[in-house]
Amino acid sequence: MSLAPKDDETKLPKPKAIPPKIRYPFWFGGSAASFAACVTHPLDLGPPPDTLSAALLRQLTYSTTRFGVYETLKQRRTQTQTTDPTTTTTTTSPPPLSLPTLILLSSTSGFLGGLAGNPADVLNVRMQADFTLPEAQRRNYAHALDGLVRMIRDEGPLSLAKGVWPNSIRAALMTASQLSSYDTFKRLCLERLGMTDNTLTHFCASTAAGFVATTICSPVDVIKTRIMSATPEQGKRGIVALLQEITRHEGVSWCFRGWVPSFVRLGPQTVFTMIFFEQHKKLYRRWKGVD
Repeated sequence: MSLAPKDDETKLPKPKAIPPKIRYPFWFGGSAASFAACVTHPLDLGPPPDTLSAALLRQLTYSTTRFGVYETLKQRRTQTQTTDPTTTTTTTSPPPLSLPTLILLSSTSGFLGGLAGNPADVLNVRMQADFTLPEAQRRNYAHALDGLVRMIRDEGPLSLAKGVWPNSIRAALMTASQLSSYDTFKRLCLERLGMTDNTLTHFCASTAAGFVATTICSPVDVIKTRIMSATPEQGKRGIVALLQEITRHEGVSWCFRGWVPSFVRLGPQTVFTMIFFEQHKKLYRRWKGVD
């Protein structure tokens, strides 16, 4: 009696194994951005050292939210996978998300991050601008928590929401141009240029993402900074009046005024954030026994 396998059995395709899904901790993005802030803080328009607490508070609120929501939405969007025709088990990874989908997910994540991080962002802008003001006009916040307490005590809780809508729109633009472009450039490096998933690839993709983010967000950054650093009298004029004043005094070129220093600040911030973020994920996969 022959024990040879039947022809139809030998022709069955073997299911392709895929790596197990990893759900990364929500706080990875905020942690990576905080590490990056410690490295790039001296480049952030030359602020004094005591503003670091405000920069870290901003990353722990704003970046934690936008990265965490973005990664969660991406994972949920890619849950639909193909299955082997002869079984019910998943055999192949889903196709990568399209650029429009990534932009939609990252914009939503960035807007929520802008809402969560607005108090720290107002504080960060004020503390950076404080040392440029005359001595009599300085707020002299000792650190981030002192600034938050004094803002609520002296100006009321609504002071924490100052500029929240333009800031949230800017956060949506920043996250869309930064994270979605990073994922896109990284995929191009891996699929079209034959690069491997290593630090060099992360550096190249994040540098390109920083260029895109700076170009898109430069006009919004000018508006946001002017609004958040405005005096109470200037704040009563509204956004339209501020734009008219800027255009009248500086011309239409204000949109990209300061692009180079913005890229000097945002470029390294993007590079270090994404490299630290990828290292967080790499160490987590290794700890889970996947790598």
